[in-house]
Amino acid sequence: MNSDQVLGAFILVGSIIGVVVYGALLFLFGEAISLLTLQVSAFLAVAFAFGILAWIGYTLATTPPPKPIEEVEKEVEEELKKLEAETKETETESEAKEEKKSEEAKN
Repeated sequence: MNSDQVLGAFILVGSIIGVVVYGALLFLFGEAISLLTLQVSAFLAVAFAFGILAWIGYTLATTPPPKPIEEVEKEVEEELKKLEAETKETETESEAKEEKKSEEAKN
């Protein structure tokens, strides 16, 4: 078994143990333990949900706004023009080399 499979097996076994312990706390012990278990579970579930909402809010509040699409289009066009110019230069250089070789071959 590779390490991912071992980790998966541990997660599976841990989850099954967690369900058994949770069930035991709810049904096998007294009413006070059962109520406390439900209260803690509800609190943790709500705290987790609000924690995720807080994280989303923080991320939205601290992330700078994206550039306007017009600005991005301009940048892309400029880069495209640069690439086209480089391609033309390369083609011109290649043609000049070929002409030089053909002239040398004639002589």
